[in-house]
Amino acid sequence: MNASATSVVLAGIGGQGVLKASDILADAAFAAGYDVKKSEIHGMSQRGGSVTSDVRFGPRVLSPMVPRGEADFLVVLAADQVAINRPLLSPDGTLLSAEMIDPTALPNRRTLNVAMLGVLAVYLDLDDAHWMNAVRANLPATSHESNAEAFALGRAAGRSQPAQAPD
Repeated sequence: MNASATSVVLAGIGGQGVLKASDILADAAFAAGYDVKKSEIHGMSQRGGSVTSDVRFGPRVLSPMVPRGEADFLVVLAADQVAINRPLLSPDGTLLSAEMIDPTALPNRRTLNVAMLGVLAVYLDLDDAHWMNAVRANLPATSHESNAEAFALGRAAGRSQPAQAPD
């Protein structure tokens, strides 16, 4: 990770909760005391097109955009978005893909985004309390339990499986 800022790109297709996941990550990092910047590209997201969101956090962050080839983490929710977004990842960055999560183990398919945040949490120094507070702040109360379960599932998957090499 860059000593000054951690750069995370979240990618997927419209309707997968990429933007909501980036909101949760940004809130958790902010609660941990970091300067946080976030940007997003919707594209044709309403029609199932590509969606990306950059989140950068650290002691001082000047730009919300992650320069090409400089992402510390690429979190991808849709398999067909890996190749498209791989050039954003730094040579020593970490690729986290939805293939790390067993979809049949999810409380429901709409929790994949939070499960992937659980995977990412294995690599970041953010307290679980900050993550859970951010989940509660960004999602309806009726989904808190299922999203907490998904986060725990993702955390377990992240601990038990190696991340993919960026190639």
